Amino acid sequence: MTQPRILVVDDEPQIQRFLKVALKAAGYESIIAETGGEALRAVVSRAPDAIVLDLGLPDADGKDVLRDIRAVSRAPVIILSARDREAEKIAALDLGADDYVEKPFGIGELMARLRTALRHAASAPIVPAVFSIEGLVVDQERRLVTRNEKVVKLTPKEYELLSALVRHAGRVLTHRQILSEVWGPAHAEDTQYLRVFIGQLRGKIETDPAVPRIIRTEPGVGYRMVEP
Repeated sequence: MTQPRILVVDDEPQIQRFLKVALKAAGYESIIAETGGEALRAVVSRAPDAIVLDLGLPDADGKDVLRDIRAVSRAPVIILSARDREAEKIAALDLGADDYVEKPFGIGELMARLRTALRHAASAPIVPAVFSIEGLVVDQERRLVTRNEKVVKLTPKEYELLSALVRHAGRVLTHRQILSEVWGPAHAEDTQYLRVFIGQLRGKIETDPAVPRIIRTEPGVGYRMVEP
């Protein structure tokens, strides 16, 4: 079986060495690129299965590199981002990145996000008709939601919001992405509106809405539906 090929785009030698060893141990083949130019050439010539992209590159803005990558590849992209670059992290997700990991990062977290991204890429056209997690069941064919076998009454917009999160389960979605998908592009900046609906939805599907386990908040970025 061919090893998944992972392109690491980062100019820090320590991170390059660290990830090369970790990826090999996890059964992946690694390609290292230090600049945006090298990354684009590798995307075209080596066709990586996934890309780990640092936003701080010596020759280009990481967001511009991502934009160019998306013009030629649909391989999942995981962003490496410093905590003080939150706006750039959000912009990268809106441009088509699949997930992000904050620096400094734990290798276990990065590998988990990488496995999820690769799994989603392999099964992207398939949306499960029935989604089930922690007693919550969302039957998308019947538009029926139950919690511990009891019907959960949702408004049409609450259901659309839940359905959107289910379709992208495991993946972080920015406020803008959710608002555009559920309410339309004209409402892409209505983040307070979204917080209200998330709060209402959590009140109906979470065991303890104050400590949500199903719909997780990604601070300053958006939300993530936990995968079963």
